[in-house]
Amino acid sequence: MSDFIEIIGIAGFGYHGLFDHERVNGQSFKVDVKLELKNRKASKSDEIADAVDYSEVVKIVHGLINGDPVNLIERLAQIIANTLLKKFPLKSVEVVVHKANAPVGFPVGDIAVRIKRIR
Repeated sequence: MSDFIEIIGIAGFGYHGLFDHERVNGQSFKVDVKLELKNRKASKSDEIADAVDYSEVVKIVHGLINGDPVNLIERLAQIIANTLLKKFPLKSVEVVVHKANAPVGFPVGDIAVRIKRIR
């Protein structure tokens, strides 16, 4: 049996992208994460020491959004997934990186990449 923690819309400002103007001007990104884990111990003890501290998850993801630039949001999603799997006792992680202002030449509501990685 699995439990999940979902954090929606972690916002940051990064310089990710293929084009010079993206690397110079930067843009806003949002990230959603869905963490699959065993949560029984925390649900019984009511102690943060027995839980995945989602404030720490947000801090890590925000730092990666604002951190070293990558060309593709696919790569950013992979870096986020790898980092969270290394840091926390997760069964799996799903990461969605939203790049609403992606330079695709036409108006769009959102561009997003979704990946799922399993331990």
